[in-house]
Amino acid sequence: MHFCSLYSGSSGNALFVSAGGTKILVDSGLSCKKIFSALESIGQNPAEISAIFISHEHIDHVRGAGIISRKLNIPVFANENTWAKMVPLVGSVAPENIQIFKTGEPLQHGGIKIHPFSIPHDAAEPVGFNFFANGKKLTIATDIGHVNDEILAHVDGSDLILLESNHDLEMLRIGPYPYYLKRRIEGKHGHLSNDTASEIVAFLAERGTCRFILGHLSKENNFPELAYLTMQNKLQTKNLIIGEDVLVEIACRDSVGRLLKV
Repeated sequence: MHFCSLYSGSSGNALFVSAGGTKILVDSGLSCKKIFSALESIGQNPAEISAIFISHEHIDHVRGAGIISRKLNIPVFANENTWAKMVPLVGSVAPENIQIFKTGEPLQHGGIKIHPFSIPHDAAEPVGFNFFANGKKLTIATDIGHVNDEILAHVDGSDLILLESNHDLEMLRIGPYPYYLKRRIEGKHGHLSNDTASEIVAFLAERGTCRFILGHLSKENNFPELAYLTMQNKLQTKNLIIGEDVLVEIACRDSVGRLLKV
C-alpha cells in the first residue's frame, strides 16, 4: 500500500491511498484543480483514481467530491446519513456513482479492503477508515472528539496511522475563537488536542505501532513544532524516542506530503 496526505486541515482535506492498481481518494475537501495538481506532484495520474471515500459531510472534506466524480465518472462512497447531508454541497452525482456503505461493515474496492468505523464528531454519521492490502493495515482517524475503547480497538495493530492532533488546549482557550466554538472544539464531539493525541500514540506505540502521521492541525490554535514537541515529550516518558523507536511526521495543512510505502 501507498499513502499520501495531499492536504490535511480545516481549510481542506484530501488523502491518497493505493494498492496494486487501485487508487482512491479519502475525502475531497478542496477544488478539483488543487487535488489533481497535488496528485500530479507525487507522480500520480488523476485519471487513475477509481473512487472517493467520504468520512463525513463537512465542507472541508467534500468540497471537490462532486466535480471530481463528474469529471472522472467515478463513485463516491459514504454512509446513508452522510450522503443525505452531502447532497446540497456536492451537486449532482450520477445515480450509479452514489454508493452507500454501512458503518461497521467492511467492503472491497479493487485491491483494497475498507472498514469504516464510527467516530464521535459533530456530523451526521462520521467515520474513520481502516484500509487493508498486501498484509498491511493503514488507519485514518481525524475529526474525533474523544477516543474510547472501541476506537482504540479499530486503530490498534495498524502499520501506519494518520491521527488528528488538532489544537493546543491553552492556545484554543486564550485564542480568538468565540466561546461557543471553543466549547465545540474542546467538546466530546469536536477535535483531539495535542495532549490527547500524544497519549493515544504512546499507548499504541507500546503495543507495537511505530509509524504515525499527525494531521488536521488547526491554523489558529496549533503549529507543527508544538504538536511534534508535545508528542516527543509524551513518548519520552515511556522511554520511546522519535527516530529510533517510532516515526512521527506532520501532515501539512497547505502543502502536499510525501508518498509513503506502508
